[in-house]
Amino acid sequence: MRILLLTTGLRLGGAEQQVAALARRFNALGHAVAVASLTPGCEVALPPGIETLNLAMRKSPWSMARALRQVRRFVRDWRPDLIHAHMVHANLFGRALIATGPARAMPPLVCTAHSAREGGTARMLAYRLTDRWAGLTTHVSAEGRERMIVEGAVPAGRIVVMPNGIDTVQFRPDGAARTQKRVELGIAGDQPLLLHVGRLVPEKNQTLLLKAFARLPSSLASARLLIAGDGPERDTLERRIAALSLGDRVRLLGTRADIPALLNAADVFALSSDIEGMPLVVGEAMACGCPVVATDAAGVAPMVDGFGQVVPRGDADALAAALARTLRDGRGSIAQEAARHRHIAGSLGLEAVADQWLSRYATLIAAGARARMETA
Repeated sequence: MRILLLTTGLRLGGAEQQVAALARRFNALGHAVAVASLTPGCEVALPPGIETLNLAMRKSPWSMARALRQVRRFVRDWRPDLIHAHMVHANLFGRALIATGPARAMPPLVCTAHSAREGGTARMLAYRLTDRWAGLTTHVSAEGRERMIVEGAVPAGRIVVMPNGIDTVQFRPDGAARTQKRVELGIAGDQPLLLHVGRLVPEKNQTLLLKAFARLPSSLASARLLIAGDGPERDTLERRIAALSLGDRVRLLGTRADIPALLNAADVFALSSDIEGMPLVVGEAMACGCPVVATDAAGVAPMVDGFGQVVPRGDADALAAALARTLRDGRGSIAQEAARHRHIAGSLGLEAVADQWLSRYATLIAAGARARMETA
């Protein structure tokens, strides 16, 4: 199968990481894979055998027209069997591509939404008006799917839930990595370590996490919080850390390439988001055997499913109480770590999710071939 993955970008976000993970998996299974990104830059790992197309598109009609011509030429020359778009801008771009290309030369299009809030009224209308050019629309969470239906973006019969897949080979309990990384970070063996991984943007609400961490009881005064990731809220968070007098207990690590080791080093992973679709990092933490405390953003509760604590969004006291309980318990036994890993591997393992995608691709490709034969 020849698969073109179309993405809004390839920065270090959860959706971008999922695109890269699927590309690696499809490539490993022997499928030809290409990745086209609307925006410049690539911070995710892609194997050498995967062809990439950087469109460097800007917010202007002329730039979009140029990008459409560029992808249309690529489709003509590379001849994908299917295009799979990820995230709202790529989804709408993919539909414009199908709508403006020669009908018999355009492969089927799958559009995957990754956020519980894909946008406001204008974007929902754009989704609805372009729905006919998508062979299938999917969302990574049931909550996100329901929201798109309610807001009129897509008819209920035209959208299904397809979860993100977790690479449980890369993300797994690793005692040696835990010991080494804690030494590198200067964390003592018995010192509680809380970790957050995510872009520093308002919807991730790291400010809430800082408030909750500041409210931990004095018995956890030795606990440390590390926040991995970068973004426009960094300066705001630095000021908040100073205002809460947490400078000696909280560190902003910036963008990191050692997330599996950090998740193994941590005693608890915290998610403080207001908005999510299906936060990959929650599953990655659990796959590493790390306990999770998270707000009830979209997609979180079904993933945690009793293997962690979920609290209401925006409630700093509830988050602080859950963090205190979980930090006191720590990672637990090796058996408890393994149980968290098995939970994710059994329900959201990348291999199984990739197989589901390939099955859906095959169905759409076959339906497209039949339709072309009927109109020939």
